[in-house]
Amino acid sequence: MGIFKRKVKNETEESKTNEEQEDVLLKALMKGEEIGRDEALTIPAISSAVSLICDSFAMIPFKLYEKSTKDKKKQTKEIEDERVNIINKDTKDTLDGFQFKKAICEDYLLGKGGYAYINKKGNRFIGLNYVEDNKITILKNLDPINKNFELQVNANNYKPFQFIKLLRNSKDGASGTGYITEINKTLQTAYKRILYELDLMKTNGNKKGFLKAQKHLDEKAMKALREAWNNYFNGNSSCVILNDGMEFQEASNTSVENQLNEKSKTFADEAKDIFHISKNNEDFIRYAVMPIATAFATALNRDFLLEKEKSSYYFAPDFTELAKTSIKDRYDAYKIAIETGFMTRNEVRYKEDMDALDGLDMINLGLGDVLLNTETKEIFIPNTNTTYKIYEKVNALNLEAGGGVKSEKVL
Repeated sequence: MGIFKRKVKNETEESKTNEEQEDVLLKALMKGEEIGRDEALTIPAISSAVSLICDSFAMIPFKLYEKSTKDKKKQTKEIEDERVNIINKDTKDTLDGFQFKKAICEDYLLGKGGYAYINKKGNRFIGLNYVEDNKITILKNLDPINKNFELQVNANNYKPFQFIKLLRNSKDGASGTGYITEINKTLQTAYKRILYELDLMKTNGNKKGFLKAQKHLDEKAMKALREAWNNYFNGNSSCVILNDGMEFQEASNTSVENQLNEKSKTFADEAKDIFHISKNNEDFIRYAVMPIATAFATALNRDFLLEKEKSSYYFAPDFTELAKTSIKDRYDAYKIAIETGFMTRNEVRYKEDMDALDGLDMINLGLGDVLLNTETKEIFIPNTNTTYKIYEKVNALNLEAGGGVKSEKVL
């Protein structure tokens, strides 16, 4: 379906009408030209999926941890550092933490990657300045083994370590491949459907076709006929009178139109599959958000730490905020964590932004449990308040059974 049209030979500029200008839309669609990000985001399914993923990613706080070994025990503790504030709250740029993470996530999904300049004075990290991916030019060497590159912004060259680089499907560490490039043909089809429906609305749902006249029309008659058609399509007239044996022949749907109609029924589901959008929140976080969060944490660990810090410090995402979408699942998980001694009640309250209470820092130990110290090989039974060497307990049981094996001395 589309607009009515009629080919007129030797047209002058004066005779061009709104009908011909509107028809340019559909003519352009048939050329199969690649579409960009702006066009892709006019597709509701794409815009919705990208917005959902980017908003979810932007909600994730990234924290800094220190790993150490004390008395042969590996320990990890959260570190308060200005870099955490830069990432999550104030980037010291025009964007705040949420806006910054959302922007680089969109560039990751649709562009060649998310880029942020590391503002640094000596060994002190000052801020992160987001740079649109289309402002970045990659200058690479030609060696496929000893790869190297620089990033150019406004004719200024920068080393790779001066930028945070969030890249999707990268082969060189300099730039990635966004969905705009990867599925452009699919996006073209969906975009054509959007413009096709827009064109249909402009013509009030009227079919396109051809006017057939039994005799030649002079320029004055053709001009009057065009004006009548334009008034009809613009809603200024309820009918058009055809005289002198003139008749309208409706054009049948083309194969392209039929493909657009068929594609419109399945594209929304395809978009969900492409972006891993699932009704199950756990699957959505695991497949759509976690890979991006992991890639961002890896980028931070590479370039947002000093060389001397890399052996003992690391950034990691905290998915607690996303888990808060389901209060029942969250509380069930807390219950298990408390009962198994994985968390204290005050640690749970901290996760829920609640104040700590006296007496709630104890780890829960069930009296029926048997605890094993893997280093000393001792077992402790809380119910009887007794401690045994693991082999001693086994030998004692053998003696009771008449096995004749002597027990080791209790330590």
